[in-house]
Amino acid sequence: MTRARHLAAGVCLLLFVLLTVVVAVRDGAPLPGDRAAHAWAVHHRPPVARALARVLTATGSGPLPYLLAVGAGLLAGRDPRQRLCAAAGALAVLALGQAVRFAVMAAVARPRPTLADWGTYASGHSFPSGHTATAALTAGLLAWGVTRRSRSSSARLTAALILLWGAAVGLSRIYLGVHWLTDVIGGWLFAVAWLTLGAWVTAPHIPAEIRQEEPAGRP
Repeated sequence: MTRARHLAAGVCLLLFVLLTVVVAVRDGAPLPGDRAAHAWAVHHRPPVARALARVLTATGSGPLPYLLAVGAGLLAGRDPRQRLCAAAGALAVLALGQAVRFAVMAAVARPRPTLADWGTYASGHSFPSGHTATAALTAGLLAWGVTRRSRSSSARLTAALILLWGAAVGLSRIYLGVHWLTDVIGGWLFAVAWLTLGAWVTAPHIPAEIRQEEPAGRP
């Protein structure tokens, strides 16, 4: 990994730790900006938009993220052994990230916004947002798989759209009133830091052919 990526991951990890501490010290009380974002969402939620947000938010949980993580590994590999190795690594990064995120959520135990404002069902504690972190982790893994398969402009555009989907799932949690803004920010910070850590840990176990740059001339 480049020095810039290390620095970005370190900053995200530091911000996540600081945000977690602040939320915990305040016993989960909303932070500046939380109430304003929540109030705007509740008062700008027509039925059609709420239905679309529910469809979008559903993609951030259940078996789909795990299937996409496996797909990311299958895209990254160039032969059966490489695909199996990459798929196992991607799945491990997602699954272990979920375990750590759940542990933080249980430890902080932040209450969600008031139930009367919810636009969809939600369970568990609020910080960091589970759907947000899951979608961001999955999007990062899938973008990695797509860009390892090809360095073309279409592949980069696809990766950008995938990352936008991951971000949109987080925003849908605020829009549906089941998370505070800082829950979603925490999910994003956690995902960036965890993906970078996962890349550093799994790199020695992933064949070099998957990690290195595409040869010149390959589409």
